[in-house]
Amino acid sequence: MKLTGAAAQGYFRKPDPSHTGLLIFGADPMRVATKRQDVVAALVGPQGEEEMRLTRINGADLRKDPALLDDAIKAQGFFPGHRVAFVEDATDGLSKVFAAALADWQQGDAQVIVTAGQLTAKSALRKVFEGHQNAVAIGIYDDPPSIADIEQSLAEAGLNQPGRDVMDALMALAGSLEPGDFRQTIEKVSLYKRGDDTPLTIADVMANAPQSAEVDVDDVLEVVANGQADELGPVLRNLYAQGVTPVALSIGAMRHFRRLHVVASDPGGPAAGVGKLRPPVFGPRRDKIARQAGHWGRDRLERALTALTDVDLQLRSANTAPQGALMERTLIRLAMMARR
Repeated sequence: MKLTGAAAQGYFRKPDPSHTGLLIFGADPMRVATKRQDVVAALVGPQGEEEMRLTRINGADLRKDPALLDDAIKAQGFFPGHRVAFVEDATDGLSKVFAAALADWQQGDAQVIVTAGQLTAKSALRKVFEGHQNAVAIGIYDDPPSIADIEQSLAEAGLNQPGRDVMDALMALAGSLEPGDFRQTIEKVSLYKRGDDTPLTIADVMANAPQSAEVDVDDVLEVVANGQADELGPVLRNLYAQGVTPVALSIGAMRHFRRLHVVASDPGGPAAGVGKLRPPVFGPRRDKIARQAGHWGRDRLERALTALTDVDLQLRSANTAPQGALMERTLIRLAMMARR
């Protein structure tokens, strides 16, 4: 049996313990592992592994000794409760092993949970589970989490459902982070709000979101956009010390000033333009972009983009001039332009 969409998401939250087995497959190992953790936790509970009701088998080990799966399915433990035989990194080469195990499965045996990488529609392993009347196969794809997924994550973390603006921020964050990183962010927000009954805000979310090198690039661009040329040198040195290259900085600068140009060119003004950005921006960053776009204006932003295009071409050419110096000179010019 094959499940997709809302039916698949519902199954992850509440798997059927009477089913013979479940195959979870997908190209992203983190997404597959996250769903598998949810399913196993729902089936055996928090003490399942300690009570030896969860048996883990690696796909490579199973290829060497196919009897491992049958032993795990039929074994009886000392503790009562549902049992799971989990096989990770399975491949089509194990399809006959799983077909035999599912055919021999009886009520009271351990439920078989299998994870695999990306499988085509013609996959032998998929056909084993999709064709079995009491087994389930679910594919995990790179689609961003839905609102229902995020609402479920918030509920599991003990957080009240937020307003629309906060939910939009969470949707954007979920689309930019790996599933595991987003889950950790929700957990951090939950700890951050413990004992605080006030509604969840965008500031709460962003205070707990993971930081990356792009934030450091944004720091440099903020200095430039605000015309703080005297502060540019130290910030640039710190950025380069972290391994960010002049080419990467050039790409980030082009992206930032193009965004400002889009906002400044909106007929409704910067306040209206910033609301039309995709992906959307929220909180203090939204106000900052609107303020910078209003300060620069469309004409100066077009001159800034011309300067950035010129230096980008130089950085990618056979020019022997030091790339760091070329980029710094351009950023100083832009910072001086911002003062006028």
